[in-house]
Amino acid sequence: MKFLRGCILFYIGGTAYMILEFLWRGRSHGSMFLLGGLCFLLVGAGASKFSKIPVPVRPILGAGVITGLELITGWLVNRDFAVWDYRDQLFQFQGQICLAFSLLWVPVSLMAMELYALTQKRVMSKLKP
Repeated sequence: MKFLRGCILFYIGGTAYMILEFLWRGRSHGSMFLLGGLCFLLVGAGASKFSKIPVPVRPILGAGVITGLELITGWLVNRDFAVWDYRDQLFQFQGQICLAFSLLWVPVSLMAMELYALTQKRVMSKLKP
């Protein structure tokens, strides 16, 4: 049952990430579903596990997680910059990550944390253990 819960959360995160990309850029890539699912699991679970960390700091840490995973994903699937390209952005690193999007991940992390908590409360609690 724990595996099923993880799969559902992964699916929600992957789908949400791709929807954000479609709204922002008008396109997405299959790897973004995987990245989004992983980000959602880590950021959402991290927010609930680190209750001693002040609430305003949690989305900043979440943004760091997303930025780190974006960098790793970029190194793996975006070597030719066909998925995204930040080389023309200020404060970018290897065209894979940039400050502007890292800052954008702060409110996205907050929304992901809230969605994760809501999903845990409303959906996951209905699944039998």
